[in-house]
Amino acid sequence: MFSGIIEKTGKISRIERNSDGARLVVSVDSFMDGVKLGDSIALNGTCITVVSFDSSSFESDLSNETLKKTTLANLEVGDDCNLEKAMLLNERIGGHLVSGHIDGLGKVESIEKDGESFWFKINADKQIMKYVVYKGSIAVDGISLTVAECDNSSFSVAIIPHTLECTTLNNKKVDSKVNLEVDMIGKYVEKLVSPYTDLKE
Repeated sequence: MFSGIIEKTGKISRIERNSDGARLVVSVDSFMDGVKLGDSIALNGTCITVVSFDSSSFESDLSNETLKKTTLANLEVGDDCNLEKAMLLNERIGGHLVSGHIDGLGKVESIEKDGESFWFKINADKQIMKYVVYKGSIAVDGISLTVAECDNSSFSVAIIPHTLECTTLNNKKVDSKVNLEVDMIGKYVEKLVSPYTDLKE
C-alpha cells in the first residue's frame, strides 16, 4: 500500500525485454536505505517487486500483463520515473490510499499555466471517469492529486510548483500518457451495492 506522495525520482538505466515481459533496472540516489529483497515499490504508480538491489539501484521483473496495462511498456533508458516505497502504518498518510494497481491509462489533453502553478487536463475512458468525483482523490503516475474539475470524459488537477519539481509531471506534454488509479473506496462501494441496484457496466 502507498500514499501517493512521491519520495524520489529515479532514472531507467537498463531494460531487458524477453518473451515473459521485461527486466527493469532503476538507478536512484538516497532512496535504497531499508529496502529489502521482495519489497514493493511504486514506479509511476505501478506496484513492482524488488528482485535485486544495491546502494544506488534496484531491479524488477515486469510481466506482460503489467506492460499491457500500464505506461511502463513505453519506458526507455534514460527516462525519469516517480518512486515511492510501501508505506509504514506508523507514519502519516499525506495523500490517500493507493494500491499500485493501475485501473487504466489517461492522456494529457492540455497544460495551462496559472501563476506559479499549472492546470493539467487529462482525458480518460468512461470506465475510469465513473469513479472520478469533484474534490476526490486520484493517483496520476503514482502522484496523489485532488480532482479540481471533472466531466464524463476528463478531469483537471492543479499542480503546485513543489509537485512539479519533485515528480515527472515536469516532463509531461500534451498527448503524454499517464497511469491512473482511482480511489479504491468507490470501487468497493459499487461492488457492495450493485446487487441491490440497477448499476450496469
